[in-house]
Amino acid sequence: MSFIKSAAILLWRIWFYILMIVPIIIMLPFLIVFTSSEKFYPQYYVCARIWSKIIIYGMGFHIKVDADELPKKNKSYMLVANHTSMLDIMLMLSVIKQPFVFIGKKELGKIPIFGFFYRRTCILVDRKNQKSGKAAFEEAQRRLKQGNSVCIFPEGGVPDDHTIILDQFKDGAFRLAIEHKIPIIPLTFHDNKKRFSYKFLTGRPGKLRVKIHNFIHTKDLEITCRKELKEKTHNIILEELRDPSL
Repeated sequence: MSFIKSAAILLWRIWFYILMIVPIIIMLPFLIVFTSSEKFYPQYYVCARIWSKIIIYGMGFHIKVDADELPKKNKSYMLVANHTSMLDIMLMLSVIKQPFVFIGKKELGKIPIFGFFYRRTCILVDRKNQKSGKAAFEEAQRRLKQGNSVCIFPEGGVPDDHTIILDQFKDGAFRLAIEHKIPIIPLTFHDNKKRFSYKFLTGRPGKLRVKIHNFIHTKDLEITCRKELKEKTHNIILEELRDPSL
């Protein structure tokens, strides 16, 4: 890679973090109010979507969505998608209009400014700590009982092996969906790894394709069916990654 190209990518990457922080500073008074109580979460979510779109379009990305179904207002869902990039958070916020709560890794809470609001609005989990995982699961149950939707990246992190297209899923999302009788919405993010991976001097602007699949209903399922539900969801996303429909 040439020096000029590397420098251009470096500046573009730095611009990403500027776009993350500056809108938060501008919206700071509203964000402080909207994160002061869970009753203001819908208002906070509007700000979060504005923030995500500033980053997506400010980085030179454009979104292409193909949806078999779309979420309805005032209904709870379990959103699950493949996980390959920091863009996954922004893209999920951009394409889903109805408010949802992220279950996310605790490490993101250390990012300056962003991390403050991330800790106040998301369900944090330390994947190395079993007690933290249990606490996150209980908090997700509480938020679902309030009528919220929840988003989980069920791989449990980004696979270390770059040859893995889609890692195995963990049980949590599927157990919650069955216990609360809410539909699962599988989403496939095609381009996030290519456009903005965790490898620093990589990436470029361009299209971000999103496939929103038909919902998987759980109202007739028992908790013993969670393995089959997990495998069904995994196969839907994996097949779309291998043979894109858009």
